[in-house]
Amino acid sequence: MRPPGAPRVPARLLLRGRWLLASLLLGLGGLPACLEGRSFANEPPGSPAPPSEDGGSTPDASTPPEPAAGTVRIAAFNVHRLFDTVCDSGSCGGSAYEALPSSQAFAARAERIAQALTSLKAGIVLLSEVETQASLDALQARAQGFSTAVLGELGTAASVDVAVLSRYPLREVRRHRAQRLLTRPDGTTTLFSREFLEVRLDVEGAEVIVFSAHFRSKVDDDPGRRYAEAQAARDILSAVAAERPGALVVLGGDLNDVPGSPPLEALESGGALLRVSRSLPLEELGTVWFQGASLAIDHLYRAAGASGQEVPGTFRVVRDASGGGLAGSDHAAVQADFELPRG
Repeated sequence: MRPPGAPRVPARLLLRGRWLLASLLLGLGGLPACLEGRSFANEPPGSPAPPSEDGGSTPDASTPPEPAAGTVRIAAFNVHRLFDTVCDSGSCGGSAYEALPSSQAFAARAERIAQALTSLKAGIVLLSEVETQASLDALQARAQGFSTAVLGELGTAASVDVAVLSRYPLREVRRHRAQRLLTRPDGTTTLFSREFLEVRLDVEGAEVIVFSAHFRSKVDDDPGRRYAEAQAARDILSAVAAERPGALVVLGGDLNDVPGSPPLEALESGGALLRVSRSLPLEELGTVWFQGASLAIDHLYRAAGASGQEVPGTFRVVRDASGGGLAGSDHAAVQADFELPRG
């Protein structure tokens, strides 16, 4: 209760305070598994966290404007553990990491996610936590109009992988995980925790190159690996931008860290990558809820060395009207419109 005569603290400042506190806890490894993408079989499944009372201001997925002519809308969305109906790990359902939905439950979940994807009105969607090609096929079949679907499959049992859905023709796919050895700050080496998926598309005659990423979670945290992923991602996108300066080059996904964290600072080092939401207040960028605060861990970045740029004012966090995640996920989606390169 506020003491008599004490000044009222604006809700906006209260939200920012909660964001800062949760960010500190996140930096100390306090983020629970239910808000993270998981990459190891011993990590427990979770459930979406409820929104706080301040979470209702972000527009829901039913009301996005149409993208303008000469632009492309790109979205990133962690769908949250979209497992198919086959048990690959040998231990499924209940408290096991790999879920085993019935055919009916799987179809209903795929339909719900597909409806959300359609409502985004995006031309390209970068996905996280899609288990198999069957999972991706189910989304593509239900979210009509996505003629291109590419999965970044790790090939391990019960892996939840990155993917790209696109309404535009495919030019080329490159996968960087097996080809890139990463170095942590302590000098030890590692790999991207998921595939670092590069998809080159023909968008109305313009070349658009997107990277779908899902950096290391904070469950049993390995912050050096996430930092190494960010450094490698920056270097890869910088090289692609130099190779294809006439293209639009965009990175998006669940990067599992907030603005100002060492991994995101590594991504932005030298100005090679520009966070699309950089001009907005932090308290408006949250995509997951933790202890009453909304944390921004899903992001879109544009390579500054290539062509095209984001359309001002089009970055949005998209969640269900209830104010939580989108389509039953513990994550909201993020999206923005980009001007297409010409000439």
